[in-house]
Amino acid sequence: MSTIELIGGIVLLVVCTLIIFLCLAQDQKQDQNMTSAITGGSYDSHFSKNEGNTKEAILKKWTLWLSVIFVVTVLVVIIIPVHFS
Repeated sequence: MSTIELIGGIVLLVVCTLIIFLCLAQDQKQDQNMTSAITGGSYDSHFSKNEGNTKEAILKKWTLWLSVIFVVTVLVVIIIPVHFS
């Protein structure tokens, strides 16, 4: 096992663990159905319109970036050893 594969494996383990924790930390989206319209449970509020700065938006951004890092790391771990063999 080469050094790149070892470092890549460690990075993959860390990134996978962080992605799992970030996904579990996010709130579930609830569908707006007829019951919420009747009971007044609408999500059309000032808080929902400004969700770019909320905890949920930050978690989404981090999840996206960690997913990109995951894909790039997988490609590096697969392509580099094959290319240099």
